[in-house]
Amino acid sequence: MKRNTAVRAMHDVGLAIWCGGSLMGAVGLNGAASAVSDKYERIRVASVGWNRWTPVNLAGIAMHLVGSAGLLMANKGRVAHQQGVGANTALKATLTGAALAATAYSKVLGAKIDKAGEVPVEDGVKPDEDTPHDIAMAQRQLSVLQWVIPGITGTLVVLTSLHGEQQRPAEVFWGVMKKAFLKRASA
Repeated sequence: MKRNTAVRAMHDVGLAIWCGGSLMGAVGLNGAASAVSDKYERIRVASVGWNRWTPVNLAGIAMHLVGSAGLLMANKGRVAHQQGVGANTALKATLTGAALAATAYSKVLGAKIDKAGEVPVEDGVKPDEDTPHDIAMAQRQLSVLQWVIPGITGTLVVLTSLHGEQQRPAEVFWGVMKKAFLKRASA
């Protein structure tokens, strides 16, 4: 039981880091760059903040993935035999893949913007009228991804809560019975 508690903690804390950090970046860091008076320094300020956050974010993602694998192993019987748990698990796996892809692509775009050096911008994800076209395109894509990542990871938090509810003894009992009944009825 203690191992499951540690695995659950890794899963949940890792997801909290991933979701919370992405949301803070979207709300705080990217917009805060607009407060820098020199529009040629704004990219550098946003990039420094994101580059400092990256190792923490990667650690959070790794914790979440290790915790997810551990929980899947610990609950494989419920996934196989309890009505609704398999579907929730599949949806969580799909959304985790989407969040990983969005996070990786945002890092690629961020690196492209960071390499551009001192270019004029409004903030971390909003180009200025004088921003070079390729950098402006990368910023526009990031302006969408900055909300996609916390949106997906926030949905994962909700699905994790549902998994928790599905672990209540009565839910396990009735979920197993329902799945067995449906299996027998379809045979």
